[in-house]
Amino acid sequence: MIRGESMGKEINLLDLYPKSKRPIDERGRLITEEHRQVARRFGREYFDGDRLTGYGGYSYHPRFWQATVRRFRDHYRLPEDARVLDVGCAKGFMLHEFLQLMPRLNVAGIDVSSYAIENAVESMRPFLKVGDARELPFETGSFDLVVSINTVHNLPIEDCRTSLREIQRVTRGSAFVTMDAWRNEDERQRLLKWNLTALTYMHVDDWKELFRGVGYQGDYYWFIAE
Repeated sequence: MIRGESMGKEINLLDLYPKSKRPIDERGRLITEEHRQVARRFGREYFDGDRLTGYGGYSYHPRFWQATVRRFRDHYRLPEDARVLDVGCAKGFMLHEFLQLMPRLNVAGIDVSSYAIENAVESMRPFLKVGDARELPFETGSFDLVVSINTVHNLPIEDCRTSLREIQRVTRGSAFVTMDAWRNEDERQRLLKWNLTALTYMHVDDWKELFRGVGYQGDYYWFIAE
């Protein structure tokens, strides 16, 4: 349980992550359900294949995470020997930066993608494993901070509920998640054009209601296509 009995804050802890202009309309014209099916395998095509099936090349660069992990450290006042879990860790870039900043951290990451784990930052591979966000392989209250960025929404809604309960279970301190969401019709239309992998995407108020319903007490923010 975190923060007593109340839900956490809506706060953008990714505001220092570099942004680029997304070709939303172009992708909306080109993307097909076949592209989405390929992307949802979370294999090579998703991480290092064509832009229509994923990242178009998912490579490490320190500028993407350095400022953001400092933001997490400072916001949650993490001790130097804190335990941090990344649910949906991909190739381990964020956890790598955490250890660069705080070498005494205890870190762990899970991801559904065996491709991502096999192609992770080499020094991070001992800390990462293939795993299921619906059944986290950790004891209750194992971590000071659990982070899950653009991951939980890749599940059907009932599995989203299960995953959020699991995130809540394994944290003894804090949690932060981001979800595909919209606040108005324009944002909804842009998200529908951009989305590749999410199976659950809703208005921000519907997400908040879901959080309350499952007892998720961590912090949260949104991926808004723009």
